[in-house]
Amino acid sequence: MKTRFSAFLAATLLALTAAVAVAPASAQGPASAAAPAPAAPAAEAAAAPAAPADAGAPAVAPAAAKEVIENPYGLDALWKTGDFVAKGTLIIMVIMSMGSWYILITKIIDQVKLSGQATDARTKFWKAASVQAGAASLKEGSPFRFIADSGIKATEHHEGALLEQIDLNTWVSMSIQRAVEKVQSRLQDGLAFLATVGSTAPFVGLFGTVWGIYHALTAIGMSGQASIDKVAGPVGEALIMTAIGLAVAVPAVLGYNFLVRRNKSAMEEVRAFSADLHSVVLSGNMGKTAAKK
Repeated sequence: MKTRFSAFLAATLLALTAAVAVAPASAQGPASAAAPAPAAPAAEAAAAPAAPADAGAPAVAPAAAKEVIENPYGLDALWKTGDFVAKGTLIIMVIMSMGSWYILITKIIDQVKLSGQATDARTKFWKAASVQAGAASLKEGSPFRFIADSGIKATEHHEGALLEQIDLNTWVSMSIQRAVEKVQSRLQDGLAFLATVGSTAPFVGLFGTVWGIYHALTAIGMSGQASIDKVAGPVGEALIMTAIGLAVAVPAVLGYNFLVRRNKSAMEEVRAFSADLHSVVLSGNMGKTAAKK
């Protein structure tokens, strides 16, 4: 009986303890559930006026920020990190390129002018009444007028103890030929520079590449890191020198070949004019000599 009574008391005490523990938890549950209830209408009331404004305004997508990544390798980095040899090589190639383009453009302009002057010589000079009148009809600075004036002066100033030993035909031929050679020399001005740039610019760029690779490998050896990011950047910067050298040389070579071909066509016009002029000058002078006799 005592054992049963003790067990009954223990069960009663456990039941009372559980009831006391559950009661505060159940009291806090409804309070916490009821707390958001008043806040919900307030949130709905605050959101209600904002809804029409949002509906009337167009949806603006946030601008995607473009991430700009600076290239640590390139011409800018090459110029900033390069020594005086690398910078001097770049400056030399820039001067070569500027000189090549200047000569190419100016010589093309001169050849276009020469083509127009050849047309004037064909249409005006040979229709004149005399060689002097034909020469006067040509523009100042024209190579055809220069050749005509040289032929006229050769016929008018064939005197002197030494010059009289040369016959008039030979003297006029020499004077006109010298004038033609001067015209040809003027047309060929600048071609030597183009040929020099075309043949040396790739090697100048190669020198810059070798110098840049040497310094890049030296820096890599000192840092002790031979990963691809440490090797590719400096070596790629050095290879830019070779690309620049080729970019300088190719226009120079193409321009040289183009100008040589154009000069050949122009000189054919000049030589044809000088040959005809030689015949006309000699025939006119011979006519004057026969009239005097």
